Amino acid sequence: QVQFVESGGGLVEPGGSLRLSCAVSGSIFTMYTMAWYRQAPGKVRDLVAFISSSGNTNYAGSVKGRFTISRDNAKNTVYLQMNSLKPEDTAVYYCNRIPLASWGQGTQVTVSS
Repeated sequence: QVQFVESGGGLVEPGGSLRLSCAVSGSIFTMYTMAWYRQAPGKVRDLVAFISSSGNTNYAGSVKGRFTISRDNAKNTVYLQMNSLKPEDTAVYYCNRIPLASWGQGTQVTVSS
């Protein structure tokens, strides 16, 4: 059974940066496209970015140019570098594969002064 363990969230001021990590176990990591999602209070969970097994990436318009997704296949880990953070980036961030598997606990990101 695949498991995702997200980490790296926290409280940051507007304009700051954070790097999220997601350790993946129980799946053949290199076979799958990996993605980051986020869910703000009272809103649906949205796709933020994804990276294919070959390294091709795609981003939601709201984060393009500010966020970078990457993966380390040797470590079964996917990352999300978030720069120029805005208050509207506040959410719980989750990683998952495509096609979706069970969700992990996520990591809280709060952008506030």
